[in-house]
Amino acid sequence: CLSTRFALVNSLSSLSLKNNTMGFGDLKSASGLNTLNEYLASRSYIEGYTPSQADTVVFGALSGAPSSDYVNALRWYNHILSFGGERNSFGGQKKAVTTYGPAGGDAAAKEEDDDSDVDLFGSDDEEDEEAERIKQERIAKYSEKKAKKTAIIAKSSIVLDVKPWDDETDLKEMERLVRTIESDGLVWGQSKLVPVGYGIKKLQIGCVVEDDKVGTDFLEENITAFEDLVQSVDVAAFNKI
Repeated sequence: CLSTRFALVNSLSSLSLKNNTMGFGDLKSASGLNTLNEYLASRSYIEGYTPSQADTVVFGALSGAPSSDYVNALRWYNHILSFGGERNSFGGQKKAVTTYGPAGGDAAAKEEDDDSDVDLFGSDDEEDEEAERIKQERIAKYSEKKAKKTAIIAKSSIVLDVKPWDDETDLKEMERLVRTIESDGLVWGQSKLVPVGYGIKKLQIGCVVEDDKVGTDFLEENITAFEDLVQSVDVAAFNKI
């Protein structure tokens, strides 16, 4: 019937309007910063897994560092800021800031083109069947896009303080044993000896872990297992990457 046709028109028009809303919006406003903050909750960079011109463009669109209310955006901002002049030599090609972020321009344009192919005024007998077909096609496309997305691996940088029993503890042997601890998602980094007092030094050693695979409990349990050399283990620093 005619009323059903107009309902379908309104529904697709609503989808088209949503598709025309792309990027982060005004990054100098609270709503734009909130969108950026939510977008970076599961990402280290605007696109991909390394800094790119996408980060440079979005960084330049901000009026300054986001407030601490936007913890993910602030983390990303400080990280990109640390590159200094190197930001201009990031890989990739600069595009308009509106092409980055949720509901990017290309996907929106493609979705809008798909909408334009729909016959909104078919026969009454075919109307319900056509609407159902369109619905199922959209569900199938959405499911396909979700399946193709590469899972983002959350990582953390951890610095551990490994304390010996006394000043006679062999710290080189203690570090060697610590580095023998292996696990999928664990990479040991640099280390140094830090004076504690009374001639005693502690081993301070860093590592990068995949959050879903390695935790601080795992590290502490395995390091303290070397009980002849290790008195205790403390987390000196813990930062999300």
